Amino acid sequence: MIRTFLLASAFLFTTAGVNADEAVHYRIITLPVPKEIVLEVGGLAMRPDGKLLACTRRGEVWLIDKPNADNPADVKFKLFASGLHEALGLNVDGKDVYVVQRPELTKLIDNDGDDVADEYQTICDKWGVSGDYHEFAFGPARDKDGNFFVTLNVGFGGGHQSKAPWRGWCVKISPKGELTPWAVGLRSPNGINFSPDGDLFYVDNQGEWVATCAMHQIIKGDYYGHPAGLRWVKQSPFAAALQESYPSGMTYDGQKGQNGVSGMPQVTPPCIWFPYGRMGQSASEPRWDTTDGKFGPFAGQCFVGDQTKSFVMRVYLEKIKGRYQGACFPFRSGFECGVNRLVFGPDGSMYVGMTNRGWGSLGGKPYGLQRLVYTGVLPFEIKEMKLTKEGFDLTFTKPLDASTAAKVEAYSLSSFTHYYWGTYGSPEVDRKAEKVQTVKVSADGKMASLKVDGFRPGRIYELHLDGVKSADGDAVLHPEAYYTLNQLP
Repeated sequence: MIRTFLLASAFLFTTAGVNADEAVHYRIITLPVPKEIVLEVGGLAMRPDGKLLACTRRGEVWLIDKPNADNPADVKFKLFASGLHEALGLNVDGKDVYVVQRPELTKLIDNDGDDVADEYQTICDKWGVSGDYHEFAFGPARDKDGNFFVTLNVGFGGGHQSKAPWRGWCVKISPKGELTPWAVGLRSPNGINFSPDGDLFYVDNQGEWVATCAMHQIIKGDYYGHPAGLRWVKQSPFAAALQESYPSGMTYDGQKGQNGVSGMPQVTPPCIWFPYGRMGQSASEPRWDTTDGKFGPFAGQCFVGDQTKSFVMRVYLEKIKGRYQGACFPFRSGFECGVNRLVFGPDGSMYVGMTNRGWGSLGGKPYGLQRLVYTGVLPFEIKEMKLTKEGFDLTFTKPLDASTAAKVEAYSLSSFTHYYWGTYGSPEVDRKAEKVQTVKVSADGKMASLKVDGFRPGRIYELHLDGVKSADGDAVLHPEAYYTLNQLP
C-alpha cells in the first residue's frame, strides 16, 4: 500500500534555545513531520531529482518531495520501503538506493517508477549479528569504483564485545557483494563518508578504549585502538601486520601513563579529537560542504553532528606528512533533537536528521527533520587554523581590526592529552598553559600568525580568543578552537 501524506501546516521556525547570534547567519527551519510517521532518522540521502530520502531506526524509508518548498502544501512524505532492521545509513547512486540494515547491505529497487521499492536485494550479509543491542551497522560510503564501505559496532559492556565476525571493523564490499576486511579498532563508528578528495573518514564515539569522540581517516590495514575486533585478525589480510593485543595505560603524547610505560603502541590516532562536553558527547556523521559557497564561507570543510548536544560542529583538516589533522569549532546549536545525519540539498541548505530514543539529547523532541539555511550574512569566524613550524596561522572570514588582533593577551592557548586505556572515556590529562610569544596580522588583515613556544605531538591545543574584533567591529562568533596535533610540519 502506498501511503502519501500532505503537509498542510506552515513551516515552523525554531527559536527556543537557539543562540541568537548564530541565527543571524544560519536559520533553522523545521519540516513538520506528519503525526503518523515516527521519523527517527538513521540516514539521509538526496536523489538527483531533489527528492530527499530518510531511513529510520524503525526500518522504514521515506521519500520527501520538495523538502525546500516555500509552500508547505507542496511537501509530501511517501513510504518508499519498510520492514527493514534498524536502517542506519543510505546511499543513492542515480536511481539506485542502498541501505545498511543491522545484518546486511540492501539494494532497494523501484521497478515500475512509482517511487515505491518493489524489490529488496541483498548485496552483502557476510558480517555477523549476535543479538547484542549495540551491534549497529553504518554506511554505506561508496567509492568511484562502486565499492561500498560499512562500519560495524562492537557489542556493549563487559566480556567479549566482538561476538560476531567483523564487529569493530570497517569492511569493504564490492559491487558483487564480496566482503573484504579493511581496518580494525573501531568502537561505535556512527557515520562514514568520503571527502571531496576521495579520502574515507569515520567518526567514533567515546567509550572503552576511546578517550572522547573522534574523527579518523580510514586507511587499509590500520588499527584505531579498540581491541575487540582483533579477535578476527587472523581471518583478515592483516594477520602478519597486526597483533592480537596491545599494551594500554599510556598517554597519546607518549609520556608515561598509568602503567609506567612510555610510548604509544601501533595505534593510529584520530585526525580530530572532539573535547568532551565542549564539543559534544555523541558525535555522528561527517559531511563535507560541496555547495560552492551556497552554504556560506566554509566550502570544502567538514561538518559533524552531535546526538547528545543537538548541535553541528565544523572541522578544518590539513595534511601533514601524509596524514590528516586539524581543528574543530562550534558551528550551530539549537536543534530540536539529537543530530544524527546531515546532507546538503541542491539549493545549498543542510538537512539535519534527528533522533533521541534510548540515547537522550537536548531539544525536547524525540525525532525530527530540520533544514539549516545560510542567510547571506557573513559571520566573523576563525575559518582555518593551520599549524606552522613556529605556531598557528589563523585565517578569518573577514578582515581583522589590527589594534585588537595583534595583542598577545587576546589569545589564550593550552594543551592536554588523554589516556589510551580500557576505561570508559578518559579525563583530559597533563593540561599545560602554552605561551603565545608574538602575533602578526597579515597585510590583507585576514590572517593572524601566532608564534608559540614549542609543540608536542599527541596533544590537543585549545585556543580561546578574547577581544579580537573584525575591521567592522564584530566579535568572533565562536572564539574557541581545538587543534589535534599528531605530526609536526
